[in-house]
Amino acid sequence: MTRFHLLSLLALGSTALASQDAFQSKCAKFGDQINIPNVKVNFAEYVPGNTNLSLVDNPPSCGYSSQTVSVDLCRVAMAVTTSNSSEITLEAWFPREYKGRFLSTGNGGISGCIQYYDLAYTAQLGFATVGANNGHNGTSGKPFYRHPEVVKDYAYRSVHTGVVVGKELTKQFYDEGFNKSYYLGCSTGGRQGWKSVQKYPNDFDGVVAGAPAINLINLFAWSAHFYPITGPPTADTFLSTAEWKIVHDEIIRQCDAIDGAKDGIIEDPDLCRPVLATLTCDPSASNKTSCLSSAQVNAAEQVLSPLYGINGNLLYPRMQPGSEILAAPIMYNGSPFTYSQDWFRYVVYNDPSWSGANFTLKDAAAALAQNPCNVQTWEGDISPFQKAGGKVLHYHGLQDQLISSEDSKWYYSHVSNTMKLPPSKLDEFYRFFQISGMGHCGNGDGANGIGQGVGTYDGDKPEDNVLMAMVQWVEEGKAPETVRGAKFANGPGSKVEYRRKHCRWPRRNVYKGPGNYTDENAWQCV
Repeated sequence: MTRFHLLSLLALGSTALASQDAFQSKCAKFGDQINIPNVKVNFAEYVPGNTNLSLVDNPPSCGYSSQTVSVDLCRVAMAVTTSNSSEITLEAWFPREYKGRFLSTGNGGISGCIQYYDLAYTAQLGFATVGANNGHNGTSGKPFYRHPEVVKDYAYRSVHTGVVVGKELTKQFYDEGFNKSYYLGCSTGGRQGWKSVQKYPNDFDGVVAGAPAINLINLFAWSAHFYPITGPPTADTFLSTAEWKIVHDEIIRQCDAIDGAKDGIIEDPDLCRPVLATLTCDPSASNKTSCLSSAQVNAAEQVLSPLYGINGNLLYPRMQPGSEILAAPIMYNGSPFTYSQDWFRYVVYNDPSWSGANFTLKDAAAALAQNPCNVQTWEGDISPFQKAGGKVLHYHGLQDQLISSEDSKWYYSHVSNTMKLPPSKLDEFYRFFQISGMGHCGNGDGANGIGQGVGTYDGDKPEDNVLMAMVQWVEEGKAPETVRGAKFANGPGSKVEYRRKHCRWPRRNVYKGPGNYTDENAWQCV
């Protein structure tokens, strides 16, 4: 090596070191420089890549005490006052390898848990990213009790406040500010994304909203109504998890091949109208291990039916068939559903002794009449978002065990009818994708790795990553025709068994051949 080459390498090394030092020292000083009304900075710290970050203050019920951070970033933790009796805990993560994009993450359930895995995931992709605790700590609904300001944070204010503060901090931290603004969330996070579209149309250029808990009040009622149907495990109407597998196997037997391929996955549950009477035990049969009693069959039929209100109006569509094995231990487990019970206890009735075991349709009506802060999130006119140039990509897994994918299709129709627009016009700014073989926000039996988080990551190319597909739509005008999913052999990062292109509604996937069903080109959107 010549002396010139050696000096050049040393110069490059010292420049990189200086750049590192500059980023670190900027981060160290940043907390003291922040002066935004109602914002109290708890700390700003540099986090080097490949750190297993200890989350000592994370509430135990949130379920994790550390987070792997793969890239160098500046972490800023804050308390932000939202009223004279409420505040949110907010974190902003600023990556060294910044791509000029701002992003907000969301939450899950009724929880007050910052989704650190989403912060780590989006920072890794170069976004300046924020996440908040939804106005309270932990997964219980108790903080809502006699506290309407906390309910308001949950309904809409937490995310919007985080966006306002986060955008200002991003402009202060990076000289170039940000070019575009994005949102990524699933479940409650999906609802929060839609609430932003409906209420704050200028907050985001692109929203990725998965399995959204829209129609929220009726979702709580729907989740609550399963226990009165099944009863406790001692009831003759109750089905064990093993018995729900009997139901699932029969539904797959009747419906799997409708799409042309026998692969254990229902591509379009709309076409699946299972007849469960086939499972009724023959009274004279000696072997009754693969059949059900009439009471159990009736209960299963009710569970898989829509929920209608006291005056006969549709409150919530049916649970889509195919989700039985995933749903059984959570939704049909012989006890009242926790989130629903908490909502009725601490918001609807302000009565901590109220029991989900006593749920009736009168409770559903009372909750809907209340609808605090329009947390229903069911506005059909999203023209202000359309006029602002926003784009929304809405997806829902067709094996979702917590929020029926049929509700997403109902909302799509609601927007189409309200705005008087056919799908070809909605496609310009709103696209909805059904993800077969995906459970609630991930997992499931099929090609569910679409890149909306660490648990479904299969690279950052737009065709393999729903968030980067949104970036491409917003920044290059190239809208996604399909959402491509990966079927992992054993979780993300493991071998990909096959890929499948999921269709945008109202198209459905049909197996045409000639290849095996694992060949993505053997399928067609019709």
